Amino acid sequence: MTALGLLVPGEDAEDDYPRLEQLLGSDVRIDLIRADPAGDPPDRLAARTGELRLAGADSVVWASTTGAVAAGWEGANGQVRVLARTAGLPASSTAFGFVHAARELGVTRVAVVTAHEDAAFTAFLRAGGVSVICTAPLGEDLAASVHPAAHEDAQALVLPDTSARTVSRLAALERQLGKPVLTAHQVTAWEALRLTDRRVNAPELGTLFTREPVVQV
Repeated sequence: MTALGLLVPGEDAEDDYPRLEQLLGSDVRIDLIRADPAGDPPDRLAARTGELRLAGADSVVWASTTGAVAAGWEGANGQVRVLARTAGLPASSTAFGFVHAARELGVTRVAVVTAHEDAAFTAFLRAGGVSVICTAPLGEDLAASVHPAAHEDAQALVLPDTSARTVSRLAALERQLGKPVLTAHQVTAWEALRLTDRRVNAPELGTLFTREPVVQV
């Protein structure tokens, strides 16, 4: 059993995670803990991450995009280092998950669709080697909102909003666009697995979850 510990600052679309856990298979467990590394005092954060450690978590990821990028690339790295020391576990954030997922897919140019355009997120991706070709607002109709990703220069679509319920739509969106789709909850779980050196083949969770390990010769 691989246990993934996720620190969730709010209640944004948390119900996506049980569906995600189901698609990952019976030997992967997702544990959600309400905590915010950017706002919680050290003693509270230590207590909350301690709960994850005692529950058997193998890694911990701060399930946040906008909160994690507010401090910039270097600041976000510092936050993750503090989280790792506090939790006593391999640690990361959703924001870094997007960068690592793009590298995994060989993607350097993306379209971003978000309800809250965030220049800090664009700058964060750029610092990680990923250029934002175009942005567009996320509306109530998800399928209609993703049209900008059809831009011929965009190699993938990024949906960074943790408030968006996307897990059940990933495969359909990729068929619609003909390119990879990276969303907050999907990337958060993938990043938590990456920290444990674990790969799971789950096509319903998109191209990111069908990548084969690179064999070193």
